[in-house]
Amino acid sequence: MSAVPQKAEPAGMARLAVDVGPLLVFFLVNFLAPVPGPLKIFVATGAFMAAMMAALVFSAIRCRSISPLLLFSGVMVVVLGGLTIWLHNETFIKIKPTIYYAIVSGLLAFGLATGRPLLKTVLGSAYPGLDEQGWRKLTRNWSIFFAVMALVNEAVWRNTTTDFWIGFKLWGAIPATLLFALANVPMLLRYGLTAEENPKPAEPGPIE
Repeated sequence: MSAVPQKAEPAGMARLAVDVGPLLVFFLVNFLAPVPGPLKIFVATGAFMAAMMAALVFSAIRCRSISPLLLFSGVMVVVLGGLTIWLHNETFIKIKPTIYYAIVSGLLAFGLATGRPLLKTVLGSAYPGLDEQGWRKLTRNWSIFFAVMALVNEAVWRNTTTDFWIGFKLWGAIPATLLFALANVPMLLRYGLTAEENPKPAEPGPIE
């Protein structure tokens, strides 16, 4: 990977577009859609589904692969987004992050408990040089983070308005995920991460 440095930045930008792009489409359409307020989330959900499908196709073509977490997220968007529109019930799209966070947290915890490096399988190339203890600590940290985010999403959507929940996803969940990824960098460097080969932290999957 370091032998072809000119490709690192485009690959990183492609990964960022795939992970964050569909969610940004959801926010923009919800804000700009020329429909009455209560209908905005349904229009935004439809746009979210279309953007996620586009992200899957883009990842397959540009990155030559679709990560398991991106595919899982895409399936959830299509299924729960479809139920949201079909049943005209926004609850389904609101619980999507909870289900995603809870399942990923559980899978990481299970892998940690059974000695299976699930996170290493997904992100191995993003963290060159990281030793086994570093992978265990990173897996533990992300498992806890996702469990907390599942609880927070449940608390927010159940106790606030739809507009507040959408604002929380934009101004709360995304910054929290990026800051958490950055906060892990000092620990990763202590356990063998090669800083020169990995100047930007990666997150384990799309931001929900």
